[in-house]
Amino acid sequence: MVQNFAINAVVNYIMTKILISIVGPTAIGKTALSIKLAQHFGTDIISADSRQFYKEMHIGTAAPTPSELASAKHHFIHHKSVEDNYSVGDFEKEAIKMLDTLFETRDTVIMVGGSGLYVDAVIKGLDAFPKVDSSIRTSLNKKLRSEGIEALQDQLKFLDPKSYKTIAIANPHRLIRALEICIGTKQPYSSFLSSTHKERAFKTITIGLTAEREVIYDRINKRVDFMLTEGLLNEVKALSSKQHLNALNTVGYKELFKFLNDEWSLDFAVSEIKKNTRRFAKRQLTWFKRNTNTLWFDYKTDAKLIIEAITDYKKGFLT
Repeated sequence: MVQNFAINAVVNYIMTKILISIVGPTAIGKTALSIKLAQHFGTDIISADSRQFYKEMHIGTAAPTPSELASAKHHFIHHKSVEDNYSVGDFEKEAIKMLDTLFETRDTVIMVGGSGLYVDAVIKGLDAFPKVDSSIRTSLNKKLRSEGIEALQDQLKFLDPKSYKTIAIANPHRLIRALEICIGTKQPYSSFLSSTHKERAFKTITIGLTAEREVIYDRINKRVDFMLTEGLLNEVKALSSKQHLNALNTVGYKELFKFLNDEWSLDFAVSEIKKNTRRFAKRQLTWFKRNTNTLWFDYKTDAKLIIEAITDYKKGFLT
């Protein structure tokens, strides 16, 4: 009898600890919604945006403004330098540790971010990949330098079309990681992505924001224009000496480095930022649509209706 009571107590604890994960394409309004939910539930926000981690990157990452940061307690915003080596594995460990701490005094925590791999690392845990010969990575890095990133993208498209459509192929680190697994194992990188999840001491409710493609693209274009008026070019210029760092191989930065290096005109660089951001948004949606349990809402949906849906969904965990 005592044993059953103890087991039930543990089960009830797990079932009542809820992580609300807000996902969707860039510029859709995830930050604004996360703050409204955090204020309603009286809780903190964990950022799962892999570029908002870096303290030198404010404007180009659309990081929360000082007033937004003051509206709710945020974690994993500007806590690293672009010079730090910080992996998704590091984030998984630190985020789970933070959640354990937050859940000691809260039943609900909000997580928000458009970096699908980082979101999945917290919710599901990272997949285990076999070791491959390190010379493969060396060879791929050499190819990147000599032939450019497009050559590696084409190679991944041939070896693993599924991964080509879902991973951030503009990120050379992720691209090379997928390719070295394909080459080293002679199997697609996507075949190692597990459907099994690590056990977590919480349940997750995923809220997705979306809109018609034309609306998403228009919001992206307007955001890029706003970033430029806010001083994005000066932010990038201040980081030009560090442009070789992986953290800065990011949409909005790498294109303006081309302008600063006299390779592109400013107008062309801006058009490339908009184009590459639109492509990124398309990949985000492809990634997030894989989760069939996501509750999707139009980006204009009143937060009160989303809160009602979350409350109803939570009841299923408690019965």
